[in-house]
Amino acid sequence: MTLLRGIAASGGIAMGRAFLLVEPELSVTKKSILNPNNEIARFHAAVNTVKQQLQIIRDRTETELGEVNAAIFDAHLLVLSDPEIIETVENQVNAGVNAEFALQETSLSLIEIFEQLDDEYLRERVADIKDVTKQVLAELLHVEIPNINLITEEVIIITKDLAPSETVQLNPVFAKGFITDLGGRTSHSAIMARSMGIPAIVGTTTATKIVQNGDFIILNGDSGEIFINPTQELIDHYKEKKAKFEVQMKALERLKNKPTITVDGIRIEIAANIGTPQEVMQVLENGAEGIGLYRTEFLYMERDSLPTEEEQFEAYKTVLEKMEGKPVVIRTLDIGGDKQLPYLHLPEELNPFLGLRAIRLCLQQQDLFRTQLRALLRASCFGNLKIMFPMIATIEEFREAKQLLLEEKKKLQEHGIPVAGTFEIGIMVEIPSTAILANQFAKEVDFFSIGTNDLIQYTFAADRMNEHVSYLYQPYNPAILRLIKMVIDAAHVQGKWVGMCGEMAGDAIAIPLLIGLGLDEFSMSVSSTLKARDQINQLKQSEMKELAKIALSMESSEQVMHYVLNEI
Repeated sequence: MTLLRGIAASGGIAMGRAFLLVEPELSVTKKSILNPNNEIARFHAAVNTVKQQLQIIRDRTETELGEVNAAIFDAHLLVLSDPEIIETVENQVNAGVNAEFALQETSLSLIEIFEQLDDEYLRERVADIKDVTKQVLAELLHVEIPNINLITEEVIIITKDLAPSETVQLNPVFAKGFITDLGGRTSHSAIMARSMGIPAIVGTTTATKIVQNGDFIILNGDSGEIFINPTQELIDHYKEKKAKFEVQMKALERLKNKPTITVDGIRIEIAANIGTPQEVMQVLENGAEGIGLYRTEFLYMERDSLPTEEEQFEAYKTVLEKMEGKPVVIRTLDIGGDKQLPYLHLPEELNPFLGLRAIRLCLQQQDLFRTQLRALLRASCFGNLKIMFPMIATIEEFREAKQLLLEEKKKLQEHGIPVAGTFEIGIMVEIPSTAILANQFAKEVDFFSIGTNDLIQYTFAADRMNEHVSYLYQPYNPAILRLIKMVIDAAHVQGKWVGMCGEMAGDAIAIPLLIGLGLDEFSMSVSSTLKARDQINQLKQSEMKELAKIALSMESSEQVMHYVLNEI
């Protein structure tokens, strides 16, 4: 047995065989062949196998994620059926070379041509050609390329890193947990894992080198411990532990449709963070009172072009309708940093987290932004919509974003397209400058939602994706608590409400402090909502105010943490 440690990113225990998601090297050499017919038959067999695999993935994606996401695979199937590609490969084989070499040469030649085209849509087909070529080459070379979409048994995914778009494709029925070499607790793959209720450990640095495909794994997402090929005694111990955890979670179900009220009668709203419309069912099943953060960027990812206004409208409308009048905070596009859209061809930046991202990008590329705003406005008639702008640093940015929203509203109304009479417009507070000037913002916004992951990152000037400075992720540091207090106090003076959609909102140590600071709404991963409700129902706000007051006067995160643990 081997013990490996990483960063506990998503709680819970998972057990199963390891599935290594590491792509092999596909090396092709030129060979002379004697029987072209056999070689062409081999090529067609490989193409047909890949077609069948893609069709399975497409069908499953359509069922689980909808037609829009499934359509991505149509482009791949189209490439495999392209007569020009097939004929070119056949001609090369007939000239005396092996199928692998002929396919690679044909693919490289096509890529070179496509990359020089003026048409952006056709240039973007290069990614499809590369992907499909890789899959057919793997078939010809009898090399297995791991594909999370083809998993049909319970496994623990082991990989270097998982992009948010890959994480969202994980099927919780089979992917019981994941372990990565890279990443931190606030990386988006970790956040998505918590939203999906999948145990995860990140930042191990060596998992892909130590774990072998098929090894039996115990993943403890609470402690960050990974047991590779454990003893039967340890397996039995963790089976018992897992069963106890599931009993505790079952017991919390009694709180599903209960209100969240402190002992002294203060009503608190518990909401959930989501990334796709498909997650709304989990939100309702866990009894959250609203959606505090709908991350719209996932609509834009894992595809070759921007989603149309109609696609976005349908997604927003679906979420609003399913929530049946409960509040839904939809954040406008927050792309950049660790979330990139290759098809936008944005220039590389030295510090992408400090660069052209989120509202900055939207204000610069207004066509992209206005399309999303129109989709949101059209959907506003179907539920209780609140629109939130991310990464606001100055009051001018907020005013410009709001102005664009109101311009699109007026245009829609002039064309007779219905828009809700009222909807709230708020901002995400994740930059210290915004927190410090919260008293000015509070006069103009309808609400604040504090994004603690970025607020902590920017306050401590520490990249939250960098495990070398992960010690500076300090949600309990008095500096952070003071910024939060400034925001809450400024909002309440103007009669506005304040939510929190960052990781801190579901943190058992932070919750008493936030109750004491007067936070109105807590939005967190779906799997945390009932635990948070249970905790808040046992707290007295008047006592938590005193707790928070003392914490604000302390020197360090460590002091605050020990103080809260001793008092609660």
